[in-house]
Amino acid sequence: MQQNHIKVATRDKALLVDARGLACPMPLLKLKQSLKRLEKGQTLLMLATDPVSKRDCVSFIQGTEHQLDLVQQGDEFHFHVIKR
Repeated sequence: MQQNHIKVATRDKALLVDARGLACPMPLLKLKQSLKRLEKGQTLLMLATDPVSKRDCVSFIQGTEHQLDLVQQGDEFHFHVIKR
């Protein structure tokens, strides 16, 4: 059975994407899919553990108009993306 890694956090209507444990390119694909679901001004929080995905996701977001704030906590990366 496949686990759904995309959840909507209701507190601030942020979209939470749990990509921890997924290898590249899956976190990047989930990021791209999830951004399509957001409206302008909404926030996406993606959690990931794959170091290659850190590079790929940062590079992808830098090529868009979206705002990215990246925090690393231990082996985990927290991508906060605001859709512009």
